[in-house]
Amino acid sequence: MILSDEIKRGIKFVDNGLEKFLPSDKNYPNIIYKSMRYSVFAGGKRLRPIMLLAVCDMLGGELKKALPFACAIEMIHTYSLIHDDLPAIDNDDYRRGKLTNHKVFGENIAILSGDALLGHAFEIMACSVAQSGDIKEANAMKAIAFGAGLNGMLTGQVVDVISEGKSIDKNTLDFIHINKTAAMIKGAFSAGAYLAGADYKIINTLESAAEKIGMAFQIRDDILDVVGNVSELGKPVLSDEKNSKTTYVTLFGIEKSNNEVKRLSCEAIDILSDFGEKAEFLVELTKELTDRKK
Repeated sequence: MILSDEIKRGIKFVDNGLEKFLPSDKNYPNIIYKSMRYSVFAGGKRLRPIMLLAVCDMLGGELKKALPFACAIEMIHTYSLIHDDLPAIDNDDYRRGKLTNHKVFGENIAILSGDALLGHAFEIMACSVAQSGDIKEANAMKAIAFGAGLNGMLTGQVVDVISEGKSIDKNTLDFIHINKTAAMIKGAFSAGAYLAGADYKIINTLESAAEKIGMAFQIRDDILDVVGNVSELGKPVLSDEKNSKTTYVTLFGIEKSNNEVKRLSCEAIDILSDFGEKAEFLVELTKELTDRKK
């Protein structure tokens, strides 16, 4: 298996789905549809939808039935980035090497575009559930909602915002990372498992691996914010310092942070390896993500 080829195939599959599920920018009022599509198709890694599809495939599920949920989770992720970049939060001008949504369309449309993507994501999932009447799909939708809302990403974002400019301890930082970043990766893993009809024991096992991957991914992001460069990352470096944010790097330094990334990723790989050859893609993807340069 060549990982890069598999990722490209996954991105193409998800992008085709997104093209299908997103309204045309010819619709009125076209500015909102242009804004939504601008950020969705700005060159994301499609990490969360690819993980959802990979878990579903690993456990014998149907990728065609999983596609609406994969596209929905990418729309939710994109909405969070649009809002995260706003002047009221991180005030970033670039994302994925392009101007952020509010720099192109204005703050008002950027806010509404994020709202639209969130609402549309749940509309897509709800339509699929209503059409199939399948409890597996309903549980997948619940898992994604759980990861995105008050039990996950939203709460992590709140604590991140209220912690700016303050000295916080490791427990608070871990709370932010587990919720703001890892919760949506857990949502992707558990949704994929639900769609494949997995039992709760398997789902809990995969959620444990997903949380470790999410934590390792975010700590690696903290490291890259210090040692990375704008051309590779596609966004400004030292933004955490600009916003007076506590990170693993500010608490423990580069070396210990790298060691924590390795520990978490190795533990996640050990869990995934128990699923045998079918988990090869997820194992290799985890290695790639936690050693990435962008």
